[in-house]
Amino acid sequence: MVRKIKGRGPAPVHLWDPPFCGDMDMVIARDGSWIHEGKPIRRAALVELFASVLKIAEDGKYYLVTPVEKVRIQVEDCPFVALDMDVEGKRSQQNLIFTSNTGEKVIAGKDHQIDIQIHPETGEPHPILHVRRGLNALINRAVFYRLVDLAVPSDAETGRSDMGIWSGGQFFTLD
Repeated sequence: MVRKIKGRGPAPVHLWDPPFCGDMDMVIARDGSWIHEGKPIRRAALVELFASVLKIAEDGKYYLVTPVEKVRIQVEDCPFVALDMDVEGKRSQQNLIFTSNTGEKVIAGKDHQIDIQIHPETGEPHPILHVRRGLNALINRAVFYRLVDLAVPSDAETGRSDMGIWSGGQFFTLD
């Protein structure tokens, strides 16, 4: 089943509204590892399969959804982690292509926003990338440092005076 589904992308979970079947002892840790009944899931194909049926509901809870059932799981931070980034082009013509821990590729832009929040207690940046349908990826530290290295001042093109990065025709501030 995993081989059959692999490479197909996420399932159309937004179209499914099955009955809630309870909680599952599964956690997506802050580092992106998936843990079932206290043990890490080591098979990447299995994690990709679960990720393809992951949904965040209006209540802010995370669910694994099929056409016939829905089970709630726990997510410590973001369900995905952006582990790598490729850069194509320069300045306002630049595209940043992120690769998640589940192998999903996303080009930052209008539909895939980069948002950098600041943790209120530690003052540390918390950079996230919207992946799909309300699901976000935490941008890991190494990739975030690469983003900072790409930062340019916004200029006459934006009418602003902050530092940020371009991708997909959008300017994302890093200030």
